Amino acid sequence: MNYTLHQLQVFLKVTQTLSVTRAAEELFLTQPAVSIQLRNFQDQFEIPLTEIIKKRLYVTDFGKEIAIAAENILNEVHAINYKTVAFKGKLSGRLKLSVVSTGKYVIPYYLSDFLKLHNEIELEMDVNNKVKVVKALKNNEIDFALVSVLPKDLDIESEVLIENKLHLVGNSNVIQVTKKNFLTLFSSAPLLSRELGSATRIAMEEYIIKQKIEPKMKITLTSNEAVKQAVIAGIGISIMPVIGLKNELDNGSLILLPANGLPIITSWRLIWLKGKKMSPVAKSFLEYIKNNKETIRENHFAWINNY
Repeated sequence: MNYTLHQLQVFLKVTQTLSVTRAAEELFLTQPAVSIQLRNFQDQFEIPLTEIIKKRLYVTDFGKEIAIAAENILNEVHAINYKTVAFKGKLSGRLKLSVVSTGKYVIPYYLSDFLKLHNEIELEMDVNNKVKVVKALKNNEIDFALVSVLPKDLDIESEVLIENKLHLVGNSNVIQVTKKNFLTLFSSAPLLSRELGSATRIAMEEYIIKQKIEPKMKITLTSNEAVKQAVIAGIGISIMPVIGLKNELDNGSLILLPANGLPIITSWRLIWLKGKKMSPVAKSFLEYIKNNKETIRENHFAWINNY
């Protein structure tokens, strides 16, 4: 056999995504390049590693065994690289994070200077909805997760970063209302919400139940950015975290609408499994967060206090 580390990496990513297209995107390769590497890797085995059934890719039992071996090999290669760098007196290794989708407006500011201080660190960060983020944490696939609502079924520890405020939002053409007649908005404009599993959607649903609101219509969109653009376009109104709206509030394309019981206030928290044996990189990152979170909050998120 004469397979390469690159082929192992490509094959492993295909087994994780179950898609040549998605694997190509995550590896920053073209789809044909991934297909060629996958075929060249398969040619070294007499037993199929994958199979296509009704246009869907499946990994065979043999392929799953090879994927486990490939991951172990790649981890050992990474370990060699990290030990080489560590021998030179530098902090190195992988930092694995999973972030709920709106958290993408938060976490970069807590990573930027840390990564500049330790440029040998390899960052792996997944941005997803709350259900998938919590699942990754529960399976111990990551070092930390960033959430605004704590999971109820996990024994965790956490570090509070900043406040998370959810407001009722409309575009600049929405007729101004007061808290006394805010319910008229829900009967006249569609309510835009995130997909099932989103913490923002859960908070919205709890709110409309508590306020006994019956929206004119509910429209579901699969990302915070999609909801924001739909509100700007005047499709409807939504209850959204203010953290992702700074530019739009500044330029007036979105406005915050007064409503009883709002804003909903939670906290953005970095969380990890209680008792987790952290790597040197994870320990260093947590220490950095504890020592610098107040400065980061003041430098980048003080504007939230105005809303």
